[in-house]
Amino acid sequence: MKKIILLLICLCMISVICLKVLFDKESEQSASSSAHIPQINDDNRIDDLIENMTLEEKVGQMFIVRHPESQQNKVISSYHIGGYILFARDFENENKQSIVEKIKTYHETAKIPLFIGVDEEGGTVNRISKFSQYRQTPFLSPQSLYKQGGMELIKTDTQEKCQLLKEIGVNVNFAPVCDISTHQDDFMFERSFGKDASSTSEYIKTVVSVMKDNKVASVLKHFPGYGHNIDTHTNIAYDKRSYDEFVSSDFLPFQAGIDTGADIVLVSHNIVECLDQKYPASLSKKVHDILREELHFQGVIITDDLSMDGVSQFSDDKAAVLAIQAGNDLLCCTDYEVQIPAVIDSVKKGQISEEQINESVKRILKLKRSLGLI
Repeated sequence: MKKIILLLICLCMISVICLKVLFDKESEQSASSSAHIPQINDDNRIDDLIENMTLEEKVGQMFIVRHPESQQNKVISSYHIGGYILFARDFENENKQSIVEKIKTYHETAKIPLFIGVDEEGGTVNRISKFSQYRQTPFLSPQSLYKQGGMELIKTDTQEKCQLLKEIGVNVNFAPVCDISTHQDDFMFERSFGKDASSTSEYIKTVVSVMKDNKVASVLKHFPGYGHNIDTHTNIAYDKRSYDEFVSSDFLPFQAGIDTGADIVLVSHNIVECLDQKYPASLSKKVHDILREELHFQGVIITDDLSMDGVSQFSDDKAAVLAIQAGNDLLCCTDYEVQIPAVIDSVKKGQISEEQINESVKRILKLKRSLGLI
């Protein structure tokens, strides 16, 4: 009896081995034959998507709008916007669950899921963690974190920040600050890393790397480097530094972030005279050409908030048209009711080519794909 049982076990084992060999052979044949079938890559699908979009839908994608206090879904459906940026007022009287539910309805309303952005830098600029329903204590500034625990604490803090943002549905954080500032009297000092170009570059690489791993879009700001300039929220700033100073110092943290895979670069409103004496950086084609051609950035370029006084010498509609002509892909916190129609009209008049619009929308959709939105 034992011999019969042993024989049956052996036969079963032989059968299993034979089936495995047969399965592996069929899998190899299947893989070999499928290699000859043309595959449609993601970029082709994005091209197809763009081809089937109206001009209004494409231009709308190029606007990330300040979150309105009411009729948020109507704005999405009427203007086909690319996203919302939320500020402290949008979180103060909410909680994690209510914010999640709101953002869910926005995506459901939109034909293409939205960028949902915030400025959660840590320190003086926190839109979410300043409220205890989201975190027991606000996120610390980069300088404070580094003093307490070096780059390891910076890394841990960025990881925790990404987790919080993703929990509530935020997919873009307008950080890190790449600006170099070592003087406490500078407007940008408290928001900066507070050290030289080399140390700031290491900080930027650390933050961007963690954000990329967590699929939260990073925004390097404020290109080409803010320096010691005054606050462009309330003033027009003139930067008189030499181009060599930017190349040897200010550009370096941006280049470090770009090389690490940063998703977005935000351009400031400073008038950098060595680059363009006429236009703020955000509206200057010369500045954008440097970002593309000298720093080799292939991602999404966004303006600083176009409602700031740094561009107040231009009307809202003119600023939007100039911003796109300069090379921006996304326009931030804008008067969309005026500016979206102005851009559409400029395309129809031939002042902006539809080809340029398509290129910007393609960068935007590729970023949304990388974040898992489409």
